[in-house]
Amino acid sequence: MKYSKIIGTGSYLPNKVLTNFELEEMVETTHDWIVERTGIHERRIADETETPVYMAEMAAKDAMEKAGITAKDIDLIIIATTTPEKMFPSTACMLQQRLGIGGCAAFDLNSTACAGYIYAISIADKYIKSGACKNALVIGSEVMSKVVDWSDRSTCVLFGDGAGAVILSESDEPGILSTHIHADGTHKDVLSLNASIGKPFEVEKALYVQMKGNQLFKLAVNLLGKLFDETLEHNNLQKSDVDWLVPHQANIRIIQSMAKKLSLPLERVAITLDKHGNTSSASIPLALDKAVSLNQIKRGDMLMLEGIGGGLAWGSALIKY
Repeated sequence: MKYSKIIGTGSYLPNKVLTNFELEEMVETTHDWIVERTGIHERRIADETETPVYMAEMAAKDAMEKAGITAKDIDLIIIATTTPEKMFPSTACMLQQRLGIGGCAAFDLNSTACAGYIYAISIADKYIKSGACKNALVIGSEVMSKVVDWSDRSTCVLFGDGAGAVILSESDEPGILSTHIHADGTHKDVLSLNASIGKPFEVEKALYVQMKGNQLFKLAVNLLGKLFDETLEHNNLQKSDVDWLVPHQANIRIIQSMAKKLSLPLERVAITLDKHGNTSSASIPLALDKAVSLNQIKRGDMLMLEGIGGGLAWGSALIKY
């Protein structure tokens, strides 16, 4: 049986750190309130040179170096991003040009927000298993600071910028065991960015992320809990078979709830939320790369990746690392 296997991870974080204490000077909030409600202490903010494609390039080069391959070996590029470099061409095509490779498929996924990376991994996995490609570069790259209303304390404290990358390669050894993706448009207004093409913005807020936090929290806990059951049942596994949870980094209370659902201590959960904030589709690969780089996640470990975002869209990936 043919599998897709992770052979390299990489990341890039902007240089600028924005702390909660600095946010206290910008909006009516406090460091303690932010930490208690979210678990976030600081986040990274991109400058004008740290664009989505630049950060994707840095993360990609990091992942390729760790994987021991060159750009010439890549035959599929997928970038998950809510904040693409341009409407078109895709950020993936722009990255392809920067890496000096041409001819392979390259496209963006920008409609599933924080669940985007799981969707991207799911697609790349199927490309490899079908024999359509051998080495896929899958990236989450976000400049969320550009779509946040910095006068809105309910959202501006949450988000940060960054990029994470994974190299998936064809393998005879188990890698990605299964992916499970879902969506439900009846919850479309829970998390959205309402700017649109072809008509004037009705309100200035359309330029910024809108979120119904309490409603999203309840939906996330319920939907992700059911998703874990679905994923384990599909693979005939028990919760005890999962070594690590690598979640989307949205809120520490959601992460704690998911860890409890899997009977995992927080020491077995890849967490970057405190230092990165919510980096949308970049959060899962950033958390994965950190845990791998620190030698916490090791070869042979069973990983559960999960994310939920605008749509609503949500998904999981069960991976033998």
